[in-house]
This record gives sequence, C-alpha cells and structure tokens, in this order.
Amino acid sequence: MPAIIELDRPARQGSSLQQGSTFVDRLRTRLVQREILKRLARSGSLRFLDLGCGYHATCLRAIHKAIGDRLAEGLGVDFQVGEESRRHPRLRFVTASVEDALPELPCNAFDAVLKPGGRLLVNVPPWYAKPVLEMSAFHLGTSPACAIDEHKMYYWNRDLWPLLVRARLKRARIRLYWPSYA
Repeated sequence: MPAIIELDRPARQGSSLQQGSTFVDRLRTRLVQREILKRLARSGSLRFLDLGCGYHATCLRAIHKAIGDRLAEGLGVDFQVGEESRRHPRLRFVTASVEDALPELPCNAFDAVLKPGGRLLVNVPPWYAKPVLEMSAFHLGTSPACAIDEHKMYYWNRDLWPLLVRARLKRARIRLYWPSYA
C-alpha cells in the first residue's frame, strides 16, 4: 500500500512537552539529565546552552539544581518556554527555532556546547529505541504521538560519527557513549 506524505505540513511551532508530560516522558528526561550531569566539568563555573530546551526547560533547571552557584548562566532555545522557567534567575531564553537562534548566539561563550575546550553533548534517539517509542506513543498512549513526529532520524554510533566529523569536530576528541540505562 503506498504511503501518503504531507509535504505542505507547517513547521513545528510548539515546544517539547508543552502540552504536558507522561510518566514515560518524565522517566526519559531524568535518565538523559543523569547522563548529562555525569559528563559536565566537576569544578569552576559553567555557561550551559540547551538547544531545544523544551517548554519546561527541565534539563537546564536540573543542571542548576545539581550544580547550584556553579551555573553562571543557562541559556535555552525553543519555540516557547513557560513562565515558571522564565522567572528563574540564572536562566534566560531565546524563543525561536534553533536554526534562527544559532547565528545570533555569541561565539566561544558556552562551556557545554559551543566553546573551544567545552563539551558538545548530543542526545539523539537510537535505532533500538524506535519500536519502544512508537509502542509508547501509538499503542499504549503513554507518550504524545507528536513527540515521535520530532524524531526525524534515529542513529547508531556509525551513523553519528561521520556527521560529527563533517561538522569539523576533531576526530581524536569525539567520544560516543550509549547511556548506562541502555
């Protein structure tokens, strides 16, 4: 049976988890946060950039909670961010698409993502998670189906490595990890 693809569908305008989160969403978010926190520098102040931070900026807020005053600044980028997150004194936000926001961000400014000597932490859905995510969204209803629409690609290490090299990251500095919960 041929597939029907809607090419004229409007671009996404909402932020992740804006319409609420399920138990599965919250569990996944906590596991990802734990992996990120394990890889941050252990001393000194940090400026952290979260591209696609989500409506509740849960990762940025968790980082601040974990490292306290060491977070000099947390900057989140997403289409929409809730008022509760916006009121946080160490967090600020750019409400735009990542593609529109990147050219406006300062170079060499963030310890985690864009600064030489900093760390780029990339969280992508792996291929082995695809059936689990689809089962959760389409059959069990424990995750919103729109969240699966955001997963345009799934990756194995062998898929991600060449993309990082083409982005001019130094080969000797690239470390790919599967999370400990995988």
